[in-house]
Amino acid sequence: MEVNSIKNVYFVGIGGIGMSSLARYFRSRGCFVSGYDRTSTVLTESLIGEGISIVFKDDIDTIPEVFRNRSDETLIIFTPAIPRDSLILNYFDSEGFDIKKRSQVLGMISSGMFTVAVAGTHGKTTTSTIIAHIFKHSAFDCSAFLGGIATNYNTNFLIGKNNVMVVEADEYDRSFLQLHPDIAVITSMDADHLDIYGDHKKFEDSFQLFTSQLKPGGSLIYKNGLSLSGGTTYSAFGEADIRAENIRVDGGNFYFDFVSTSIKIENILIGIPGHHNVENAIAAIQVSLLVGIAPEKIKRALAEFQGIKRRFEYIIKTEKQVFIDDYAHHPTELHACITAVRSLYPGRKLTTVFQPHLFSRTRDFAHDFSAVLSLTDELILLDIYPARELPIPGITSDMLLENVTIERKIKCGKQEAVEFVRRHQPDLLLTVGAGDIDTLVQPFKNALSYA
Repeated sequence: MEVNSIKNVYFVGIGGIGMSSLARYFRSRGCFVSGYDRTSTVLTESLIGEGISIVFKDDIDTIPEVFRNRSDETLIIFTPAIPRDSLILNYFDSEGFDIKKRSQVLGMISSGMFTVAVAGTHGKTTTSTIIAHIFKHSAFDCSAFLGGIATNYNTNFLIGKNNVMVVEADEYDRSFLQLHPDIAVITSMDADHLDIYGDHKKFEDSFQLFTSQLKPGGSLIYKNGLSLSGGTTYSAFGEADIRAENIRVDGGNFYFDFVSTSIKIENILIGIPGHHNVENAIAAIQVSLLVGIAPEKIKRALAEFQGIKRRFEYIIKTEKQVFIDDYAHHPTELHACITAVRSLYPGRKLTTVFQPHLFSRTRDFAHDFSAVLSLTDELILLDIYPARELPIPGITSDMLLENVTIERKIKCGKQEAVEFVRRHQPDLLLTVGAGDIDTLVQPFKNALSYA
C-alpha cells in the first residue's frame, strides 16, 4: 500500500500519544480519519475538535459506513496495547482489511524521507522534541511525530514543507525496527519491557539491530557508556566525543557549554531544567549541526524551548508553592526527575505522589523503585496502573511501600491523595507516573492554596 493512495484511515486505539500523531498526519493530508478508544481524554477531545470522529464503545455498529467495505484506499491501524479480543479489531481482521501496526505505518511514511530517529528507554521524547523545535525555529523545518505534546506548538505532530522527518523510535514490541534512519540517536538502553524481550541482553540486541538499519552514510549518535560501537558518543557527565561543560544553575535556569573536537558553543540557556535535559540537548545540538544549522540559531532555539506536557511541567510556580508534574515511570527517569527538583529547590521538603505503571515493570524493578522513592521526603503511593496487563500475584504498591526507607509514606486511593494534599498544603509537590495520574493534576491544583 502506498501512503499517497490512502483516503480513509481507522485507528483502533486512537487515543495513544503515538497513534494520535499519526491520526493528525493523515487528517492533514485530507483523509477521512475515525477511530475507537476505551476512554475519553483531553487528547481524544482535542482530536474530535480537529474534526476526527471517535467512539468509546467497542462495538462494530459504531464503525462508519465508509469502513464497511475493503478498499485499496482504506487503511486500518492498531496499537498492540489494544486487547486481541477487541470486537472492532477482530471485525476488520475477519473481513480481510489491510491492518497495520503504528510502527509499520511510520516505516511506510519515513521510507522516502530524510529521517532522524531517536530511540531509548528514556529521554527519547524530550530529545526528539528538542530536535524538531530547533529545526522549526531555525527555519530548517521538518515534519515530526512526537511522543508528547510540545508546549511550543501544543501538539505532538508537526508538518513541514521539506522532506525531513523527526520521529521517536519506540522500542516497545520492537517497533523501531520498522525504521531505516539517516541519523539515529540512542539516549539510553536501561532494561525495560522485559515482558516482551525476556531479558536485558535481548533488549540490548534489538538496539544493536536498530543501529544496523542506518542508511548508507548515516550517522549514529549515542550516550557514552552504552554497549554500542562506532558513531559519536555524548555525555553531560564526563568524557565523550561531544559533551557538556560548565553546567550551572542561575536564577532557576540551566546553562552549559557544548564542546566537541571541532566546535565549542558557550553559555547555552536551555528552557527546561535538569542535568538529564542538558544531556538530551547535547544530542539534539549534534544532530542540528550535522544538518547544517548555525550555532547561533541553535542557541536561540534552545533558549525559547518551553518543554513538553508532563515532562517536568510546572503546574504551579509561586514563592509559596511549587507543583511539578512529570511522566517518569522507570526508576532511572524517577531518579533524574527527583534530582532535578532537588537541584532547583534545595532545602525544601519534597512531597511526591507516584503511580506505578504496569505490574510487570513493578515486579522487574521493585528494588530500584523503592530505592529511588526513598529519595523524597514524603511519599504518597497510588495503586499500580495496569494498562494492558492482568494483575500478577504478590505484585502491589504495598510491596513497594514496605521497602521505601523514609518515615513519611502512605499508600492510598486517588481521592484520599487529593484530600491529603488539601490538608497538608505541601510547598513542593511532584506528581509522577505514566498511567492516569494526569487526571489528578487539576484536582491537586484546586486543592492547593497557592495564591
